[in-house]
Amino acid sequence: MKPAAAAAGTGALEVRVERPQPPPVHLNQARLRARPYYRRWTPWVVPAASVACVLVFLVTMFVNDCPNRGLGNCFASFLGRFSFQPLKENPLLGPSSTALLKMGALDVSKVVHGRQGWRLITCIWLHAGVVHLLINVLCLLFIGIRLEQEFGFVRIGIVYLISGFGGSLMSALFIRSSISVGASGALFGLIGSMLSELITNWSLYANKVAALLTLVFVIVVNLALGILPRVDNFAHIGGLISGFLLGFVVFIRPQFAWLNQKRVAPGQQTAPAERKHKTYQYVLWIVAAVLLIVGFTVAIILLFRGYNANDHCSWCHYMSCVPTKKWKCNSSPTTCTAILQQNTLNLTCEGTGINRSYIVAEAPQDKIDQLCNQLCS
Repeated sequence: MKPAAAAAGTGALEVRVERPQPPPVHLNQARLRARPYYRRWTPWVVPAASVACVLVFLVTMFVNDCPNRGLGNCFASFLGRFSFQPLKENPLLGPSSTALLKMGALDVSKVVHGRQGWRLITCIWLHAGVVHLLINVLCLLFIGIRLEQEFGFVRIGIVYLISGFGGSLMSALFIRSSISVGASGALFGLIGSMLSELITNWSLYANKVAALLTLVFVIVVNLALGILPRVDNFAHIGGLISGFLLGFVVFIRPQFAWLNQKRVAPGQQTAPAERKHKTYQYVLWIVAAVLLIVGFTVAIILLFRGYNANDHCSWCHYMSCVPTKKWKCNSSPTTCTAILQQNTLNLTCEGTGINRSYIVAEAPQDKIDQLCNQLCS
């Protein structure tokens, strides 16, 4: 407290009080490191993709119309038009190969010779059956929503579509004699990208082992499902590789130290400036980008030149389907054509090329259906 000079002629005394200035507030660096800021997105692409897959499957079953277009013995016939093909034909509770082909399933001959390259994209939205659809949608929601919350709809959409396309390319190089659907390829792309994101941002995870084991479990379950007919393991593998490489490119995160620098007020920075990403992140980014470009280019060229990867791998077809007494691996569309000439009934399975003649006194439709079912099964 300091006395000031008295005002002239008044005798008053002015008193000025000086309070000490509070010390400058420095941000707690340790607290900043414990609570880094990452934007949280509201997921909508993954839920929308899940709904789209369900709707496309319902449309496929409507087109399938087993009671009227099949050879009889539809499973769950009480569903009427939406009943499933016989389990021996499709153990996943789903439509026929003919219906899947109409909806845009992958058929290499139509892609290469019929100029129907769009099938490499449309097959991404198709499922072989209810079992296939249920597992895919659950895994998509479980994995995809978490990734979309972390990285946003743009990057998730890129990974989903490009991985699905990569899975279709690999499938087309290996599966030459039957059709396939590649919805799992896009899903495996998300799984692969999550694995590479775990590797790239390893230091950010608290439960590294738990996250890694969860991913491995999901991959093993889906690969095991891939040995069933119409479920394409080559699409799984192609999508997994594509997503794994894409994860290094699009899921790279800034380091904590760089984020902390951005949150410190100007003039308070004392430590040396930190880089946004570490050296190994840049290296992985460049290598993955080069491999993606080269891999997709080579695969497209080989596909349209008619390359058959099975010529160099005689056992690889077992990776996508293992035949058993319960089902067959030939998923080519089969159409039974019946021609009745006098007392001779000629049946031809167009999908397999099998012909057979029967001597019959009469040929009602139910008997023809029964014979066709025996011949084409």
